[in-house]
Amino acid sequence: MSDRTPRHFQRMRQQYADVMDALQQLGAATAQAGPLDGAQAHLVQLAAAATQRSEGAVHSHVRRALKAGCTPEQISHALILLVPTIGYPTVAAALSWAFDIIDEA
Repeated sequence: MSDRTPRHFQRMRQQYADVMDALQQLGAATAQAGPLDGAQAHLVQLAAAATQRSEGAVHSHVRRALKAGCTPEQISHALILLVPTIGYPTVAAALSWAFDIIDEA
């Protein structure tokens, strides 16, 4: 599995280090705010990324979910569960983006 950091993220980190540090701290604080474990939290974030139709965010959250121990089947199921809510075309796109990463792993 690739652990590459997107170039635009690297640029933002370089240009806006304080903002990116604060964003990372916010992410850590929200992760610790409740009872969901890391894998569950990443599936929630993946679902949110899918609803936003963000290919980059889906890629990122699939990588993180796999690293947290989620299986490809769990990732696919988390996305398929969205069909009644956000529709088949959006889920089909999100699944194709998810498999970009799963197939790399």
